[in-house]
Amino acid sequence: MKVGVVTFPGTLDSAAATRAVELAGGEPVELWHEDSDLHGADAVILPGGATYGNYVRPGGLAALSPIMATIAAAAKQGLPVIGIGNGFQILCEAGILPGGFVNNEDGRYICRDESFKVSADSAWTSKYEQGEEITLPLRTATALYVASDEVLEQLEEKNLVVLRFVHNPTGSAADIAGIRSEAGNVVGVIASPENAVEAGFGPETATGPGAGTDGLRIFTSVIAK
Repeated sequence: MKVGVVTFPGTLDSAAATRAVELAGGEPVELWHEDSDLHGADAVILPGGATYGNYVRPGGLAALSPIMATIAAAAKQGLPVIGIGNGFQILCEAGILPGGFVNNEDGRYICRDESFKVSADSAWTSKYEQGEEITLPLRTATALYVASDEVLEQLEEKNLVVLRFVHNPTGSAADIAGIRSEAGNVVGVIASPENAVEAGFGPETATGPGAGTDGLRIFTSVIAK
């Protein structure tokens, strides 16, 4: 499977996402924010970072890039898409996923490993057990997910929350750290699974078999689809 990895001005983790795709058995395809097509990609990753320096608000300017119109149209046709960290914020700013993000409730940047519970019901999380607890890095000052009461109700009723904080350090509504589209092909996660794919290089707090590699199944899920 060819997996496109999009780079915007200010993207930080395109190399890590590319490495994750390779470790998962996929073929990474480099995509630039000004591209108007996906160059044969069967799935797309919007990596983390600080696109355009988070000017205006995180993801706000990147959401207007030419490639996002192409991705939005392809997602409606079933293309698997994941936004990671700032990529999740871009998906929300582009209206592909609902809600948005504001500063963490304590106003501080978070850079540490966190525990999350996973819902397996999406193209990007099918390799996890339902309700499985995993450890992933969290590196952001704007991980407080917000949405209207109506949207939050729909997320719960339709089982659209794919990742929740076990111990919510950001104040995010309903402990939300990741959501999916109703079709399950589009996912946004605020954590950084691409930095938890190799033993010895992932979260130091993880223990047991495959310690430090909890993020790898994000990528093997979509490649095995």
